[in-house]
Amino acid sequence: MGTTTTPMNISAAMVKELRDKTGAPMMDCKQALAESKGDLDQAIIHLRKKGVATAAKKATRITSEGNVASYIHAGGKIWVLVEVNCESDFVARTPDFQNLVHDIAMHIAASDPKFVRKEDVTPEAYEREKEIYRAQAAATGKPANVVDKIVEGKMSKFYEEVCLYDQPFIKDQTVSVAQLIGEKIGKLGENISVRRFARFKVGDLGETVAVSKSQGDKPE
Repeated sequence: MGTTTTPMNISAAMVKELRDKTGAPMMDCKQALAESKGDLDQAIIHLRKKGVATAAKKATRITSEGNVASYIHAGGKIWVLVEVNCESDFVARTPDFQNLVHDIAMHIAASDPKFVRKEDVTPEAYEREKEIYRAQAAATGKPANVVDKIVEGKMSKFYEEVCLYDQPFIKDQTVSVAQLIGEKIGKLGENISVRRFARFKVGDLGETVAVSKSQGDKPE
């Protein structure tokens, strides 16, 4: 009969590997490995789910501290400014939080979101995008019923394309930006939220300026 992996026989090397991959606290890594019977991939999934659950519990807590960071990309052709909030100045000064802010700024530069969260998308913006997709599909000359199906398919991915939180994280496409933030909330123990960002690109006629209204914001 095979041996069962328990908290007693999970090696320090296994814990270290999981911690290096996720940045989660040591005790959380031990627990995740125990619950996944030593399966590293399952332990990572467990930690991500825990991070999302923790993020949901803390979502209404006020985020009145944080950092503003800038990022210049593509040889000075793209510039991003982003504000990411947390609950305390102590967490704002940690390397984990500062690295998260940098990663989010880099992601915005590369992925060009138009909104912070899906709740920030106005009905007018939604309908405008829908009409653009419809015009593009109609230009193919396909029948109306086929055009409708094309538009429906594109709109199902609309939020993933235009909302920062719903986009796959540029450095790890298996997680969304929201899940990335959730993992940090689970690790740091505070609510974390992106409040606003601006993105400028050389040659573009307009810039993207997005402000989130649906989070644990600081009072105005």
